[in-house]
Amino acid sequence: MAHPIPSNGTLGELLWQESRQQADHRRRALERAARAARLWPEEASDLAGAGRSLTELPSVGPWIAGRLQEWLDEPPPPIEPEPTRRGFLTWAEVRRALGPDADWEARPHGDLQVHSTDSDGALPLADMAAAAEALGRTYIASTDHSQSLRIAHGMDEAMLERHNREVDRLNAGFVDQGSGFTILRSIEMDVLEDGSGDMDPAALASLDLVLGAFHTKLRVTDDATDRYLAALRNPTVHVLAHPVARMYGRRVGLTADWSHVFEEAARLGKAVEIDATPARQDLNVELARIAVASGVRWFSIGSDAHVAAELEFLPFGLAIAALAGVPRERILNYRSADEVRAWARAVGDHD
Repeated sequence: MAHPIPSNGTLGELLWQESRQQADHRRRALERAARAARLWPEEASDLAGAGRSLTELPSVGPWIAGRLQEWLDEPPPPIEPEPTRRGFLTWAEVRRALGPDADWEARPHGDLQVHSTDSDGALPLADMAAAAEALGRTYIASTDHSQSLRIAHGMDEAMLERHNREVDRLNAGFVDQGSGFTILRSIEMDVLEDGSGDMDPAALASLDLVLGAFHTKLRVTDDATDRYLAALRNPTVHVLAHPVARMYGRRVGLTADWSHVFEEAARLGKAVEIDATPARQDLNVELARIAVASGVRWFSIGSDAHVAAELEFLPFGLAIAALAGVPRERILNYRSADEVRAWARAVGDHD
């Protein structure tokens, strides 16, 4: 029986499995190619079908190209990735998902999770904002981490105040320049197991947007439904960020009665995030579909960029939304910055 021609995702898994059988430089080469396969700009099968060399693909030399060609010529039986590697889109799949409707990328939109050197980002906020504007984004949410996430140099209340002053200074500069770009005063706040945040609510009152996220006890196997409900009921939280807290190849994240969680988000008018980082993709397509079916009214998409190049990952989140059937009118990114501010105020008033 003939098997399907392997996609880049499948080829990445085959490369990874083969790397486990090799040693030294061959093992390292296979691992590099397996990681790169997720970001190859076009399907290897299309490249080969056009008579082009597979060595055009990043991290593919002649030896690996030969191995890929063998799998394309005689497709092996389908393989099931290990749990930590399931349900992730490749860049080629992202391009296919967004291709039929240019408005996903052509319509003005913002990026609702961006980090700077005020926590664990690599560039000052001014540089991240300039890079986002150069990509055509209309605004960003500056969402550096809060104080309990010490490994990420999280901000305490005094640091947040200084951060906000910098946001205000940069926004005044955008007005002077007539650029139309703006930065939302925001934070990615650590939400504790009881649903409380690690920041003084008074310090959050002047913010435009608060993302609430779990950053501890992410490998527990117990049902975490109550933890999610408590987080959503926190009146300072507007967006439930990277809800599952999964990480490609490292952890599957938390489990919950997702329909119940999403129904509560819908009841409270809160947003759930689609984190576009390729290693997160959280929500994934399957859970985003459940969120839509459960009545979630608002979705937020963030690149979760920590360096300028990662701002270009936002289309991963857009593709997840497209494939899951999330209407664009329910995605905060396609609202203006002022509309997002007004929405967040209304959510706070509702609580």
